[in-house]
Amino acid sequence: MNREVPLMRVEMLTVPDCPNGPVLEERLAVVLAGLPDVELLRHVVEDQEEAERRGMHGSPTLLVDGRDPFAAPGTPASVSCRLYRTPEGRIDGAPSVEDLRRALGAPDAPAGPSRQMGPAGRGGRGRLAPTERGLRAVQQAVLRSFATTGAPPERAVLERVSEPFGVRVEQVLAELAAEDFLTLDESGRIQAAYPFSATATDHVVQIAGGPRVWSMCAIDALGIPAMLHADAHITSTDPVNGHPVRVEFTGGKTTWEPASAVVYYGARAGSGPAAAVCCGYLRFFTDRATAEQWTGDQAGLSGEILNQKDAERLGADIFGPLLAATAD
Repeated sequence: MNREVPLMRVEMLTVPDCPNGPVLEERLAVVLAGLPDVELLRHVVEDQEEAERRGMHGSPTLLVDGRDPFAAPGTPASVSCRLYRTPEGRIDGAPSVEDLRRALGAPDAPAGPSRQMGPAGRGGRGRLAPTERGLRAVQQAVLRSFATTGAPPERAVLERVSEPFGVRVEQVLAELAAEDFLTLDESGRIQAAYPFSATATDHVVQIAGGPRVWSMCAIDALGIPAMLHADAHITSTDPVNGHPVRVEFTGGKTTWEPASAVVYYGARAGSGPAAAVCCGYLRFFTDRATAEQWTGDQAGLSGEILNQKDAERLGADIFGPLLAATAD
């Protein structure tokens, strides 16, 4: 029997241009992927009166069936910026994936490290830069340049992008690097803008109708077709036996060769940008046996072996939104 009303009603309440709205939306997408029969609504709240009427306790607010699971009793309505505390005690602009799972009654992430919470997904914060100070505009200009030319843009191009925001492009790039949206060399030149690398890697992606590019890792390679909504051909190599692994994206269908291929998703102990702590450990393997052999030889490494479907989904979850959201 068809239901006339979904089991759960989830509402996002944000003020106009809230920088943490996209962060909450990305984390929600991870959690809601495991929940059936959920209606997600988005409301932009313009003033205090509307905040009181809708039950908004700062931006962003999440309502589950009309209730705010993160607000203490008696919290007043507000259009101010809202802060949340992570499970580790850190202050963040949106609830963590873990807290959202609890609030929505979603199933736990699969065994192993939480897939969006690792360095590849910036600890669950996603790889879409915030809109303020020209960060997203510059990030997207860099990504589009890689997608169309295979290389980062000239500095003059980025200066024109950052100029309307009243910020020097050097400052924008430094902040993007500090927040691990891209990496710079010692002279300030762009070395990588996840998922792209400006220098050769083991992962080559031929974009249909576009350039041949390098990706930072296996998950990044799988995210490029999703980000560009384009067909692509990925070529990599199993580090154990030297045999090729190929992934073909054509017309919405994906073909892996060999059919037994898998992806290892892990990170070494310690802190730092994804380029340092995990990109070298997110690799394609011809089968589970070589993946297990390789990981067994790596000291201080933790992670999991992903099947093809899970690896594709993770790449799309992390990189799919990067060019879909506006940079205004």
